[in-house]
Amino acid sequence: MSTKPLLNTLERKSILFLGDLTLIGISLRNFVLRAVDYQNEDPLFYQITIVAIGVAIYFVLAYIFETYNLEKVPKSITYSIIRIFTITFLFTISIVGVTTFFFAFAYWQLYLLVFIIFCPIQLSLWRLLFNYIFKFVPTTKRVLYIYDETTKDSLEKNLDYINGDDNETYYKVVSTYLNSEDSDPISENKLIEKSIDSCIINTRSYNHFSKQMENMLVNSLLSGKEVLTYTSFYESTYEALPIDSHNDSLYEILQLSNNKIHYLQGIANFAFNFFLTLISGIAFLLSIPFVFLLNIFFNPGPLFYTQLRVGKHGKEYKVFKFRSMVVDAEKKGAKMATKNDARVTKFGKVLRKFRVDELPQVWSIIRGDMSFIGPRPERKVFVDKLNEVTPFYNVRHLVKPGISGWAQVKYKYGENLEDSIRKLEYDLYYIKNKSVVLDLRIIFKTLSTILFSRGV
Repeated sequence: MSTKPLLNTLERKSILFLGDLTLIGISLRNFVLRAVDYQNEDPLFYQITIVAIGVAIYFVLAYIFETYNLEKVPKSITYSIIRIFTITFLFTISIVGVTTFFFAFAYWQLYLLVFIIFCPIQLSLWRLLFNYIFKFVPTTKRVLYIYDETTKDSLEKNLDYINGDDNETYYKVVSTYLNSEDSDPISENKLIEKSIDSCIINTRSYNHFSKQMENMLVNSLLSGKEVLTYTSFYESTYEALPIDSHNDSLYEILQLSNNKIHYLQGIANFAFNFFLTLISGIAFLLSIPFVFLLNIFFNPGPLFYTQLRVGKHGKEYKVFKFRSMVVDAEKKGAKMATKNDARVTKFGKVLRKFRVDELPQVWSIIRGDMSFIGPRPERKVFVDKLNEVTPFYNVRHLVKPGISGWAQVKYKYGENLEDSIRKLEYDLYYIKNKSVVLDLRIIFKTLSTILFSRGV
């Protein structure tokens, strides 16, 4: 008999979320009832307001620091506990700061100290318990991977994606099957012997199965097993589209007209762009004198540089940035930037690390050439090369390019054409699933990317 995973990833995240919410609620309850001196004011309104603000602050911090990203393999349990302790401590200090600044209340010092000390401790103990319990609860699904001759060449790579490396997918391929006319049919006894929980299908077409294969898949569904396509698995697990897969995902990729964009989302997009552009514009104006002065000593040469980039519908436009490379960086021709690029000056590395070099792109947003969120704009010389490698690259030009995007917050520093293709998978996912919620996720992940100096 198959030992079915008791809880999937979403269910585990939900348990973790509810546990956090309960403990945060208890801590906030004790804080508003015991620690705050309302000084003869009617406390009910302030109590509700402080609790609401507190819950919001905690979960924003938790999302920025990716505490619910169970797919990312943690460095260690100790690292995870230190991270949650730090987040919770920042949360308690933020609550005290907000309450003091907006309401000017005094505090009962003993209960205030209890709140600041014990809230991080109880959240850390809850995380330890959570990790301990799931050492013994089965969560990984045993997979039968079904492929054909068209996907045979990428077998090893596809198995690596299913099994996961840096990402915990909670899937493990225990058996493979080549679907061809010469192959022996799969017996349901084999599924039982291998304790199969899930069948992942990666074939050119899903219409070329034998009657026996179709019956096996239907019976697997009826018996509670999971049956899904490789494209569905990849999209739900990696939140990207597998453009190098030679199967029916081709038709999914081409269906990117994104009819889900309605008036409310258009209003939300305008609000996001206006608000973020306003903040970035102020930061840009404030940064100019500092960058100008430091440039004189550490990065001699022009303050800005401009470049032609490919925008919406393939039209080129000028992008503006603070110069972070040496003046003659491309005297030998166009070249993609790499993580430790020798052309980047020491001061330029600082600008890039904190994304200060990106701030002048606000001018491109004001001119209407860019949006704050969207695929990263690229130069035509590289666009032409990538179009030769994959026919899907121009699809990313359905929307305006952005300062930050899904690929930038989900994938590592891109250094070559292969990395650009992987980033394209995330760009296509964004275009296909564009929504207010996804834009908010990108905004929060952008903060996380800046804090931890990840992405591009």
